[in-house]
Amino acid sequence: MKPEEDKIYKVSGIMSGTSLDGMDLAACNFILRNGKWEFSIEHAITYAYTPGWKTRLQKLIYAEAKEIALAHFDFGKLCGEFAKRFHTETGFDPLLIASHGHTVFHDPEKGYTLQIGNGACIATTSGKPVVCDFRATDISLGGQGAPLVPIGDQLLFHQFDACLNLGGFSNISVSRNGKRIAFDICPVNTVLNKLAAVLGETFDNKGDIARYGEIIPSMLEYLNNLPFYAQSPPKSLGAEWLELYVYPVISGDQYPVKDKLRTFTEHIISQITRVISEYEITNMLVTGGGAHNIFLLENLRKSTNCDIIVPDAKTIEFKEALVFALLGLLRWFEQPNCLASATGASHDSIGGAVYLPVK
Repeated sequence: MKPEEDKIYKVSGIMSGTSLDGMDLAACNFILRNGKWEFSIEHAITYAYTPGWKTRLQKLIYAEAKEIALAHFDFGKLCGEFAKRFHTETGFDPLLIASHGHTVFHDPEKGYTLQIGNGACIATTSGKPVVCDFRATDISLGGQGAPLVPIGDQLLFHQFDACLNLGGFSNISVSRNGKRIAFDICPVNTVLNKLAAVLGETFDNKGDIARYGEIIPSMLEYLNNLPFYAQSPPKSLGAEWLELYVYPVISGDQYPVKDKLRTFTEHIISQITRVISEYEITNMLVTGGGAHNIFLLENLRKSTNCDIIVPDAKTIEFKEALVFALLGLLRWFEQPNCLASATGASHDSIGGAVYLPVK
């Protein structure tokens, strides 16, 4: 089955990132013209997690198997409830819902990943077909299971040399020798938000706390010399890596939080600048919550001659939800939606499990 030219396909994309800002929902329109996909975001919203859900998601990495199994189903129902509410409020009637789920574990070197949000629960609660569990097929083919966004960058944002997402982690996709490669660069909002929380803030708004901090040279040197950064792509990061290498170093009361925020912001800039230089990137689209961090972007622009392009607010906030909507649509039509050049798998694949609602 192939998509028809000049026909509008409506898909809702759901994304829950590691920064725990909330659940992003994007009502997306896709149309195939002359063999190329075009898109628009008709509606978009972020439903904030209740304090109870936020704490529950944060602690799942330490939970017992039964707790994780229960959360998998409960979170699926929550996704379905949010989707149903979203469709009711907007009047959007999608062909399907594409849900990324919420990552609890991601350790491709050991051959596993887990995104909770049971697809059957989403489908039965929302009343719509669902595509989810996008990463498992690539992992089974020896890939990293991440990043998955590059095929969306290739199909929807091909006019840019590279696409950088500043979410819980920063990741980039770039064309190289006729192929789209992609990888995680470094943590961003997972760490910045964790530090801001010590001061009772949800996040460091516009980077204003970091702006008045001082760089801690020893901490910056340690972070910049972590072995992950010397690895060649494909490569990806997860919560386990943070627990081992980052959180022990940024915890404690030896330094003021504002100095830690300033230092980690400088670390982010250092790693992104290094990648820009290595891949000779001349223009780059920047999206994700970190695109609102004015202090970070100011200093990134000072550190490179690359043209840093920040798009409209909807694209900034909902690009990942948009791309997962596209991945779901590609899966629906049984077309490749995961690039081996980005993940290191043995070959491109069609990822995602399909769940149909009970009639």
